[in-house]
Amino acid sequence: MAFIIKPPLPPMETRSAEEIPVGDNWQYEPKWDGFRCIAFRDREDVYLQSKSGQPLARYFPDIVEALKKLPAKNFVIDGELAIPVNGVLSFDELQLRLHPAASRVAKLAKAHPAIFILFDLLGEDRPASAKPTAGRQSLLQRPLQERRKLLEKFAKQNFKSSTAIRISPATTDLKQAKKWFEKAGGDLDGVIAKRSEMPYRSGERDAAFKIKQIRSADCVVGGFRYASGSKTLGSLLLGLYEDGLLHHVGFTSAFKTEERRALTKKFEALRKPPGFTGNAPGGPSRWSTERSGEWEPVDPKAVVEVAYDHFTGGRFRHGTKILRWRNDKSPKQCTMDQVSGREGKSLALL
Repeated sequence: MAFIIKPPLPPMETRSAEEIPVGDNWQYEPKWDGFRCIAFRDREDVYLQSKSGQPLARYFPDIVEALKKLPAKNFVIDGELAIPVNGVLSFDELQLRLHPAASRVAKLAKAHPAIFILFDLLGEDRPASAKPTAGRQSLLQRPLQERRKLLEKFAKQNFKSSTAIRISPATTDLKQAKKWFEKAGGDLDGVIAKRSEMPYRSGERDAAFKIKQIRSADCVVGGFRYASGSKTLGSLLLGLYEDGLLHHVGFTSAFKTEERRALTKKFEALRKPPGFTGNAPGGPSRWSTERSGEWEPVDPKAVVEVAYDHFTGGRFRHGTKILRWRNDKSPKQCTMDQVSGREGKSLALL
């Protein structure tokens, strides 16, 4: 295989920012909720690379076939793998694809085909007529504003008959970027701001920033886990009510040492089964680990407001941050409707 750029290629990283940067030389893009992927093609050879540099092709045979059908025979593209289900991107379906059995992956791909949302062109074959730049060329040193124009041209020439390969929108209009940010929740994970005058900064975080929508919800503490190898509290298990049942939806664990001691004492005194009466920690979940079943149920009396960035598949995607304790709120008021409706229909942007 003679790829234009030899994999693995460290992707350009992003740095977190609290606000959308303002000024000249910024390009804004939606931040899609998927798996980062760099795709390399050399005629019939296709290599899909994950953000961490691992091969992905075996998990996305549908995308491999879609890339082979494009008219262009040699290219390197950067984007996001995603799976639409009922018009909404499903991160759960993406995780299901990471299965060791090829037959299972094929079945999943047939039921819910993936899409590849592109936001950068890193290498391509230029026609012989394009002197003096004919032949295979890496675009890594070209500024983003130039790479974007080339990507749009590449998309026009190659994506007309493909529903699986799509180009992500981009803008220099701050108002449009703010509209995308307001839609963040389901398909969109926020907004990416990139310096349009900079080259592709492989492995670096100085040319792109991510701005994520942070929300809050009032949750009931239904249990806790001890820290590994300790009798000190490691995390609080959070729940929300639906149809009278308390469902486990996530955890929070960012405590200071002195807070852990006080919280350990407080929640050990509240220990009382069952804790969660609906979905409980340790139940069937693709987030489960060996320690998932090791938890202590508590009387669901404590209410805490937490900040979170994403809610999908019935739980917070990542750990949450405590904002404040809500002694003024009844546990029964902590319901699922706080987080429902977050699955936005942002696929219309494509």
